[in-house]
Amino acid sequence: MNTTVYNFGGGAVNDDPRAKDKTITGGKGSNLTEMAEIGLPVPPGFTITTEECVKYLAGGSDFSEALRSDVAAALQHIETAVGKSLGDNDDPLLVSVRSGARVSMPGMMDTVLNLGLNDATVQGLAKVSGDERFAWDSYRRFIQMYSDVVLEVDHGLFEEALEIAKEDKGFYNDTEMEAEDWQALVSEYKAIVEQELGKPFPQDVSHQLWGAIAAVFDSWDSDRAKVYRRLNDIPAGWGTAVNVQAMVFGNMGDTSATGVAFTRDPATGEKAYYGEWLVNAQGEDVVAGIRTPQYLTKAAREKAGAKPLSMEEAMPAAYAELAEVFELLEKHYRDMQDIEFTVQDGKLWMLQTRSGKRTAKAALKMAVDMAGEGLIDEKEAILRVDPMALDQLLHPTLDPKAHRDILTTGLPASPGAASGTIVLDADKAEQMSNAGEKVILCRVETSPEDIHGMHAAQGILTARGGMTSHAAVVARGMGRPCVSGASAVSIDMTSRRLRIGNRELKEGDTLTLDGATGQVMAGTVATIEPEMAGDFGTLMEWADKYRRMRVRTNAETPNDCRMARQFGAEGIGLCRTEHMFFDAGRISAVREMILAESEQGRRDALAKLLPEQRSDFREIFEVMVGLPCTIRLLDPPLHEFLPHGDAEFAELAKVTGHDVDHLKRRAGELHEFNPMLGHRGCRLGITYPEIYEMQARAIFEAACDVAKASGEAPVPEVMVPLVATKRELEILRALIDRTAKEVFAEQGTEIDYLVGTMIELPRAALMADKIAEEARFFSFGTNDLTQTTLGVSRDDSARFLAPYTDQGIFERDPFVSLDIEGVGQLVELAAERGRATRPDIKLGICGEHGGDPASIEFCDKVGLDYVSASPYRVPIARLAAAQSSLK
Repeated sequence: MNTTVYNFGGGAVNDDPRAKDKTITGGKGSNLTEMAEIGLPVPPGFTITTEECVKYLAGGSDFSEALRSDVAAALQHIETAVGKSLGDNDDPLLVSVRSGARVSMPGMMDTVLNLGLNDATVQGLAKVSGDERFAWDSYRRFIQMYSDVVLEVDHGLFEEALEIAKEDKGFYNDTEMEAEDWQALVSEYKAIVEQELGKPFPQDVSHQLWGAIAAVFDSWDSDRAKVYRRLNDIPAGWGTAVNVQAMVFGNMGDTSATGVAFTRDPATGEKAYYGEWLVNAQGEDVVAGIRTPQYLTKAAREKAGAKPLSMEEAMPAAYAELAEVFELLEKHYRDMQDIEFTVQDGKLWMLQTRSGKRTAKAALKMAVDMAGEGLIDEKEAILRVDPMALDQLLHPTLDPKAHRDILTTGLPASPGAASGTIVLDADKAEQMSNAGEKVILCRVETSPEDIHGMHAAQGILTARGGMTSHAAVVARGMGRPCVSGASAVSIDMTSRRLRIGNRELKEGDTLTLDGATGQVMAGTVATIEPEMAGDFGTLMEWADKYRRMRVRTNAETPNDCRMARQFGAEGIGLCRTEHMFFDAGRISAVREMILAESEQGRRDALAKLLPEQRSDFREIFEVMVGLPCTIRLLDPPLHEFLPHGDAEFAELAKVTGHDVDHLKRRAGELHEFNPMLGHRGCRLGITYPEIYEMQARAIFEAACDVAKASGEAPVPEVMVPLVATKRELEILRALIDRTAKEVFAEQGTEIDYLVGTMIELPRAALMADKIAEEARFFSFGTNDLTQTTLGVSRDDSARFLAPYTDQGIFERDPFVSLDIEGVGQLVELAAERGRATRPDIKLGICGEHGGDPASIEFCDKVGLDYVSASPYRVPIARLAAAQSSLK
């Protein structure tokens, strides 16, 4: 019978495999259970399952009797194991209440520490510990955290009271406060609660416990958690587990400490212990950036030139034990671990382990290194790297030769480089980013409420916090450059200004961050292009060995083609010819063609465009020689090319000899109420066949030129867009074949070519068996197929899609990740029907979904021959295709 709660530590034995199933007990609960079983020092506790969270949120925020009964029994397990009772006035048990989803969501959900303290138990804690200062420090921490997380009292009120108390005493650090200082602050904190809520801080420890459990469950649906889930494709229906665990204390004096550590460097992937610690502190002090932490190892401290002793030097025995734990855990989980630990009066306790967040560079190095060490094999190395994380490595970095106006140097918390406008709050960062501006989010320290602004920003700068602060961990997971702990930075939110040393800047000024060195620079610094070498190249070689699908690129300029080939593209899956028409030297001829009132007038204008189009295709074929190139004939509605404003009409009048009023009247005749579904795609070719005839001639003449010059023929695939019927393609294929025959006769040479179509209308998918009689290939244009299937405009959907994904109507944005249930059915059906008619038909996808790993996995499943993605997403697609094959 499934239980609602699972015990761990303190001699607990779990025969039920659900106890270590992350979908049931979450990552934290599962790993705590496993660490206890392999003999590591884990404080006893219990985990409430994710299933109970889902029930709680669906059932109107109420707890079942079964859960209440199971929690009571599990609490007795902790009390028996430690010999203390929750609420005992003489020797109280204190517990932590933490979230634990099945995947790591750092800082997104809530935690409560020191639960079980009240006006009576704090006296007992002081007596039994022999340390009044420790007891009252723990109580003030509990009141502040519980009031923030559970009672929803603004934590800033408590921070302000603490700062005033320290100023009055002339103290700089919290550690300078004495017992009577904390006792006075506790009274002030309780007064704040009563003033804000109209009722006193809760003294009943059972009430405290259930309040904290409810708050952790509720935090699964907090705004910041929803944003994080949306950004990381985490389903809302998973829920979070809750872990209740006996407290161990890192704030019991100089023989106690707390820390966060990684078994390898999460920024670079180097095989070296990496982490931070604080003497006489609790875990929140490290991750929240309240105090600047110290280095874990002597080597790291010496490299940074820091003075405070490392843990290796200050607590050698505890550090040696911790190092043994690092080795054991990495071998056990066969992956880099992110560990939280506490030292209480010299004794080491393990509070968490999980596979650590890492940068893309680190992920590649770890995967390749671990394969070399025999810890994993090539296949697992491929599966270890998130394809989307590669995006961090595929963009420019700072040019080492460029001048740098260095303002200060902080901690290199997340590598990469970014320039942007200074912004001091998350909301404004999001607004400016949505308006197309690049921004650098500058904060004293970030909090989970800043998640939307951090995602919108190019980079993140904080004045406080260490390498494992909230800003650092979240930035690394997002692939954003981050400089943290830049103590020379001060921010004045009233004047919206930022001071760095003796330099004052304001919102609107430009900063550059180098997350690899921690440097903060004024202005914009030049960048250099990335290279696919080293670990990146090795992993890509392994990926190519195991993937089935080919990977092409969406490109229409020689530069894009060269970049795509450098990234491993195996051809062009979509060349949009309309982009070539907007060039300043051509747009007049295009407009002349559109506004002409006779076929001859159109042909005269098209004759001016033919050599330009031929040159375009020749340059592309030269770069992609020997590879297939799918070229889409003109697709958008003609109104997109028409003049805007009197000046452009006047310029066109000079070229055509028509008066401006005539041209405006003709433009008005071409106006469409719904251009997306109007006179575009193959409909242009049917009504104005001379347009497609010119483009086909340009393609074949360019292909013949390149074949003669290089001795290797390109492989043009001529794609007719927006086909809905077999007859449309039949007419236009005849035109293309006739043009090819004419060109080959004129050139005295022939090349192989294919004629096919883009499947982007539901009717085309349904009639694929008929259309395949005329098509040698199908390319699924999933951007428009999604629009026409859902009846949703991609350009307008941003206004309402966020609530749709938040409420689970769409699991993901259907324009980012393919709607497999709906649009995917049409793709699968069209593939089946197309193959039934033409078994050797070539099938690919050229919408933006071609760079999305989940969509790529679907394409592999239905047997498409290739996916096509933008140049910078080609490596992402290669890795995703390999992972799909291996899965």
